[in-house]
Amino acid sequence: MSQSIASNPVSTSAATLPTPGTAEFIQETLALTRRLFIQLQRRPTTLVAGIIQPLMWLVLFGALFQNVPSGLFGESQNYGQFLGAGIIVFTAFAGALNAGLPVMFDREFGFLNRLLVAPLASRFSIVLASALFIATLSLIQTSAIVILSAFLGAGLPGPAGLLLMTLIVLTLVFGVTALSLGLAFALPGHIELLAVIFITNLPLLFASTALVPLSFMPPWLQVVASLNPLSYAIEPIRYIYLHPDWQFSSVIMQTPFADISLAIALLILFSFSALAFITIRPLIDRRIS
Repeated sequence: MSQSIASNPVSTSAATLPTPGTAEFIQETLALTRRLFIQLQRRPTTLVAGIIQPLMWLVLFGALFQNVPSGLFGESQNYGQFLGAGIIVFTAFAGALNAGLPVMFDREFGFLNRLLVAPLASRFSIVLASALFIATLSLIQTSAIVILSAFLGAGLPGPAGLLLMTLIVLTLVFGVTALSLGLAFALPGHIELLAVIFITNLPLLFASTALVPLSFMPPWLQVVASLNPLSYAIEPIRYIYLHPDWQFSSVIMQTPFADISLAIALLILFSFSALAFITIRPLIDRRIS
Protein backbone atom coordinates (compact mmCIF):
# COMPACT_ATOMS: atom_id res chain seq x y z
CA MET A 1 0.00 0.00 0.00
CA SER A 2 2.78 2.38 0.91
CA GLN A 3 4.57 1.51 -2.32
CA SER A 4 1.54 2.36 -4.45
CA ILE A 5 1.05 5.62 -2.57
CA ALA A 6 4.70 6.49 -3.06
CA SER A 7 4.55 5.72 -6.74
CA ASN A 8 1.44 7.76 -7.43
CA PRO A 9 3.06 11.21 -7.11
CA VAL A 10 5.78 10.18 -9.53
CA SER A 11 3.36 8.87 -12.12
CA THR A 12 1.07 11.85 -11.63
CA SER A 13 3.89 14.36 -12.05
CA ALA A 14 5.15 12.52 -15.14
CA ALA A 15 1.69 12.56 -16.65
CA THR A 16 1.27 16.27 -16.04
CA LEU A 17 4.59 17.32 -17.60
CA PRO A 18 3.91 19.91 -20.33
CA THR A 19 4.39 18.59 -23.83
CA PRO A 20 6.58 20.66 -26.20
CA GLY A 21 4.58 22.96 -28.41
CA THR A 22 4.95 25.30 -31.36
CA ALA A 23 7.48 27.58 -29.67
CA GLU A 24 9.80 24.65 -28.95
CA PHE A 25 9.42 23.36 -32.50
CA ILE A 26 10.34 26.77 -33.94
CA GLN A 27 13.31 27.03 -31.58
CA GLU A 28 14.58 23.60 -32.63
CA THR A 29 14.14 24.38 -36.32
CA LEU A 30 16.01 27.67 -36.01
CA ALA A 31 18.82 26.01 -34.03
CA LEU A 32 19.25 23.26 -36.62
CA THR A 33 19.10 25.81 -39.45
CA ARG A 34 21.72 27.91 -37.68
CA ARG A 35 23.96 24.85 -37.47
CA LEU A 36 23.81 24.46 -41.26
CA PHE A 37 24.72 28.13 -41.75
CA ILE A 38 27.64 27.77 -39.34
CA GLN A 39 28.88 24.88 -41.47
CA LEU A 40 28.50 27.09 -44.55
CA GLN A 41 30.40 29.89 -42.83
CA ARG A 42 33.28 27.51 -42.19
CA ARG A 43 33.24 26.34 -45.83
CA PRO A 44 32.08 29.39 -47.82
CA THR A 45 33.45 27.99 -51.08
CA THR A 46 30.23 25.97 -51.36
CA LEU A 47 28.17 29.15 -51.65
CA VAL A 48 30.74 30.92 -53.83
CA ALA A 49 30.83 28.02 -56.28
CA GLY A 50 27.05 27.80 -56.21
CA ILE A 51 26.83 31.41 -57.32
CA ILE A 52 29.67 31.42 -59.86
CA GLN A 53 28.62 28.26 -61.72
CA PRO A 54 25.16 29.46 -62.92
CA LEU A 55 26.61 32.85 -63.81
CA MET A 56 29.21 31.12 -65.98
CA TRP A 57 26.45 29.09 -67.64
CA LEU A 58 24.52 32.26 -68.32
CA VAL A 59 27.49 34.13 -69.81
CA LEU A 60 28.98 31.25 -71.81
CA PHE A 61 25.74 29.82 -73.21
CA GLY A 62 24.45 33.32 -73.92
CA ALA A 63 27.61 34.13 -75.86
CA LEU A 64 27.55 30.79 -77.66
CA PHE A 65 24.16 31.51 -79.24
CA GLN A 66 24.27 35.29 -79.38
CA ASN A 67 24.33 35.36 -83.21
CA VAL A 68 21.23 33.24 -83.78
CA PRO A 69 18.55 34.89 -85.93
CA SER A 70 16.14 37.14 -84.07
CA GLY A 71 12.89 35.43 -83.15
CA LEU A 72 14.33 31.92 -83.33
CA PHE A 73 13.67 31.44 -79.61
CA GLY A 74 10.14 32.73 -79.52
CA GLU A 75 9.58 36.24 -78.24
CA SER A 76 12.98 36.50 -76.55
CA GLN A 77 15.17 39.29 -77.85
CA ASN A 78 18.30 37.18 -77.44
CA TYR A 79 19.28 33.75 -76.21
CA GLY A 80 20.50 35.12 -72.89
CA GLN A 81 17.00 36.38 -72.16
CA PHE A 82 15.56 33.01 -73.11
CA LEU A 83 18.15 31.11 -71.06
CA GLY A 84 17.80 33.12 -67.86
CA ALA A 85 14.64 31.36 -66.66
CA GLY A 86 16.17 27.95 -67.31
CA ILE A 87 19.34 28.79 -65.37
CA ILE A 88 17.30 30.09 -62.41
CA VAL A 89 15.18 26.96 -62.18
CA PHE A 90 17.96 24.46 -62.82
CA THR A 91 20.22 26.09 -60.23
CA ALA A 92 17.46 25.92 -57.62
CA PHE A 93 16.70 22.32 -58.61
CA ALA A 94 20.35 21.22 -58.41
CA GLY A 95 20.79 22.81 -54.99
CA ALA A 96 17.63 21.19 -53.64
CA LEU A 97 18.65 17.82 -55.07
CA ASN A 98 21.82 18.01 -52.96
CA ALA A 99 19.85 18.78 -49.78
CA GLY A 100 20.00 15.19 -48.62
CA LEU A 101 23.81 15.06 -48.54
CA PRO A 102 24.27 16.84 -45.14
CA VAL A 103 21.68 14.55 -43.57
CA MET A 104 23.35 11.52 -45.13
CA PHE A 105 26.75 12.58 -43.74
CA ASP A 106 25.14 13.13 -40.32
CA ARG A 107 23.85 9.56 -40.54
CA GLU A 108 27.24 8.15 -41.46
CA PHE A 109 29.17 10.11 -38.79
CA GLY A 110 26.66 9.31 -36.04
CA PHE A 111 25.44 12.85 -35.35
CA LEU A 112 21.92 12.03 -36.52
CA ASN A 113 21.64 9.20 -34.02
CA ARG A 114 22.55 11.53 -31.15
CA LEU A 115 20.05 14.03 -32.45
CA LEU A 116 17.26 11.45 -32.63
CA VAL A 117 17.66 10.48 -28.97
CA ALA A 118 17.44 14.12 -27.87
CA PRO A 119 14.10 15.31 -26.42
CA LEU A 120 12.99 17.13 -29.56
CA ALA A 121 9.55 18.68 -29.77
CA SER A 122 9.26 17.24 -33.27
CA ARG A 123 11.87 15.37 -35.25
CA PHE A 124 10.39 16.85 -38.41
CA SER A 125 12.33 20.01 -37.48
CA ILE A 126 15.36 18.22 -38.96
CA VAL A 127 13.61 18.15 -42.32
CA LEU A 128 12.29 21.70 -42.13
CA ALA A 129 15.71 23.08 -41.17
CA SER A 130 17.27 21.54 -44.28
CA ALA A 131 14.48 22.94 -46.46
CA LEU A 132 14.90 26.46 -45.03
CA PHE A 133 18.66 26.33 -45.52
CA ILE A 134 18.43 25.23 -49.15
CA ALA A 135 15.65 27.75 -49.85
CA THR A 136 17.84 30.59 -48.55
CA LEU A 137 20.78 29.54 -50.71
CA SER A 138 18.50 29.22 -53.75
CA LEU A 139 17.17 32.74 -53.25
CA ILE A 140 20.73 34.09 -53.03
CA GLN A 141 21.66 32.31 -56.25
CA THR A 142 18.45 33.47 -57.96
CA SER A 143 19.16 37.08 -57.00
CA ALA A 144 22.64 36.87 -58.52
CA ILE A 145 21.25 35.39 -61.75
CA VAL A 146 18.49 38.00 -62.01
CA ILE A 147 20.98 40.84 -61.49
CA LEU A 148 23.42 39.50 -64.10
CA SER A 149 20.59 38.81 -66.54
CA ALA A 150 19.40 42.41 -66.20
CA PHE A 151 22.97 43.62 -66.77
CA LEU A 152 23.19 41.46 -69.92
CA GLY A 153 20.01 42.96 -71.34
CA ALA A 154 17.35 40.47 -70.27
CA GLY A 155 15.37 43.11 -68.42
CA LEU A 156 13.81 42.92 -64.98
CA PRO A 157 10.27 41.89 -64.04
CA GLY A 158 8.10 44.19 -61.96
CA PRO A 159 7.57 43.74 -58.21
CA ALA A 160 4.62 41.37 -58.72
CA GLY A 161 6.63 39.35 -61.22
CA LEU A 162 9.61 39.09 -58.87
CA LEU A 163 7.30 37.98 -56.06
CA LEU A 164 5.76 35.29 -58.24
CA MET A 165 9.23 34.16 -59.36
CA THR A 166 10.25 33.82 -55.72
CA LEU A 167 7.15 31.76 -54.98
CA ILE A 168 7.86 29.47 -57.95
CA VAL A 169 11.47 28.91 -56.92
CA LEU A 170 10.53 28.20 -53.30
CA THR A 171 7.79 25.78 -54.32
CA LEU A 172 10.17 23.82 -56.52
CA VAL A 173 12.91 23.88 -53.87
CA PHE A 174 10.68 22.56 -51.09
CA GLY A 175 9.35 19.75 -53.28
CA VAL A 176 12.76 18.60 -54.55
CA THR A 177 14.28 19.00 -51.07
CA ALA A 178 11.64 16.65 -49.69
CA LEU A 179 12.52 14.06 -52.34
CA SER A 180 16.25 14.43 -51.64
CA LEU A 181 15.76 14.03 -47.89
CA GLY A 182 13.61 10.98 -48.52
CA LEU A 183 16.44 9.48 -50.56
CA ALA A 184 18.90 10.34 -47.77
CA PHE A 185 16.87 8.22 -45.34
CA ALA A 186 16.13 5.44 -47.83
CA LEU A 187 19.55 4.85 -49.42
CA PRO A 188 22.36 3.07 -47.56
CA GLY A 189 25.09 5.69 -48.03
CA HIS A 190 26.28 8.89 -49.68
CA ILE A 191 27.81 7.02 -52.65
CA GLU A 192 24.35 5.78 -53.66
CA LEU A 193 22.85 9.23 -53.12
CA LEU A 194 25.51 10.87 -55.27
CA ALA A 195 24.86 8.29 -57.98
CA VAL A 196 21.15 9.15 -57.99
CA ILE A 197 21.99 12.86 -58.16
CA PHE A 198 24.38 12.41 -61.08
CA ILE A 199 21.93 10.22 -62.97
CA THR A 200 19.01 12.61 -62.38
CA ASN A 201 20.60 16.03 -62.75
CA LEU A 202 21.53 16.55 -66.40
CA PRO A 203 18.83 14.33 -67.96
CA LEU A 204 16.13 16.44 -66.31
CA LEU A 205 17.87 19.59 -67.55
CA PHE A 206 18.00 18.45 -71.18
CA ALA A 207 14.50 16.96 -70.98
CA SER A 208 13.02 20.35 -70.10
CA THR A 209 12.52 23.69 -71.82
CA ALA A 210 15.54 25.22 -70.07
CA LEU A 211 17.81 25.32 -73.14
CA VAL A 212 15.46 25.21 -76.15
CA PRO A 213 11.74 25.75 -76.79
CA LEU A 214 9.39 22.80 -76.81
CA SER A 215 8.89 23.20 -80.57
CA PHE A 216 12.61 22.45 -81.20
CA MET A 217 12.31 18.95 -79.75
CA PRO A 218 11.36 15.71 -81.49
CA PRO A 219 7.82 14.50 -80.65
CA TRP A 220 8.91 11.93 -78.05
CA LEU A 221 11.07 14.47 -76.21
CA GLN A 222 8.22 17.00 -76.29
CA VAL A 223 6.13 14.46 -74.38
CA VAL A 224 8.92 13.91 -71.86
CA ALA A 225 9.51 17.65 -71.40
CA SER A 226 5.77 18.19 -70.94
CA LEU A 227 5.85 15.71 -68.04
CA ASN A 228 8.96 17.26 -66.48
CA PRO A 229 8.12 19.45 -63.43
CA LEU A 230 11.05 21.75 -64.27
CA SER A 231 9.25 22.91 -67.43
CA TYR A 232 6.33 24.12 -65.31
CA ALA A 233 8.68 26.27 -63.28
CA ILE A 234 10.74 27.52 -66.24
CA GLU A 235 7.93 28.63 -68.54
CA PRO A 236 6.09 30.83 -65.98
CA ILE A 237 9.32 32.66 -65.12
CA ARG A 238 10.18 33.05 -68.80
CA TYR A 239 6.71 34.42 -69.54
CA ILE A 240 6.95 36.89 -66.65
CA TYR A 241 10.22 38.19 -68.08
CA LEU A 242 8.75 38.69 -71.56
CA HIS A 243 5.30 39.99 -70.61
CA PRO A 244 5.07 42.75 -67.99
CA ASP A 245 1.26 42.58 -68.28
CA TRP A 246 1.11 38.85 -67.50
CA GLN A 247 -2.12 37.28 -66.34
CA PHE A 248 -2.90 33.92 -64.80
CA SER A 249 -5.08 33.03 -67.78
CA SER A 250 -2.27 33.64 -70.30
CA VAL A 251 -1.11 30.60 -72.30
CA ILE A 252 2.58 30.07 -71.60
CA MET A 253 3.25 26.66 -73.20
CA GLN A 254 1.69 24.48 -75.88
CA THR A 255 2.26 20.84 -75.00
CA PRO A 256 1.25 17.77 -77.05
CA PHE A 257 -1.59 17.31 -74.57
CA ALA A 258 -3.05 20.81 -74.17
CA ASP A 259 -2.33 24.51 -73.99
CA ILE A 260 -0.99 25.35 -70.53
CA SER A 261 -1.91 28.64 -68.90
CA LEU A 262 0.08 30.34 -66.18
CA ALA A 263 -2.46 29.28 -63.55
CA ILE A 264 -2.39 25.64 -64.66
CA ALA A 265 1.42 25.60 -64.65
CA LEU A 266 1.47 26.93 -61.10
CA LEU A 267 -1.15 24.39 -60.04
CA ILE A 268 0.91 21.54 -61.51
CA LEU A 269 4.03 22.80 -59.77
CA PHE A 270 2.28 23.15 -56.40
CA SER A 271 0.75 19.69 -56.83
CA PHE A 272 4.19 18.22 -57.54
CA SER A 273 5.63 19.70 -54.35
CA ALA A 274 2.65 18.63 -52.25
CA LEU A 275 2.82 15.13 -53.69
CA ALA A 276 6.54 14.99 -52.90
CA PHE A 277 5.88 15.77 -49.24
CA ILE A 278 2.96 13.33 -49.04
CA THR A 279 4.99 10.56 -50.65
CA ILE A 280 8.15 11.05 -48.64
CA ARG A 281 6.63 11.94 -45.25
CA PRO A 282 5.86 8.32 -44.18
CA LEU A 283 9.40 7.25 -45.08
CA ILE A 284 10.96 10.12 -43.15
CA ASP A 285 8.68 9.60 -40.14
CA ARG A 286 9.53 5.90 -40.08
CA ARG A 287 13.28 6.44 -40.23
CA ILE A 288 13.43 9.30 -37.68
CA SER A 289 10.88 7.91 -35.22
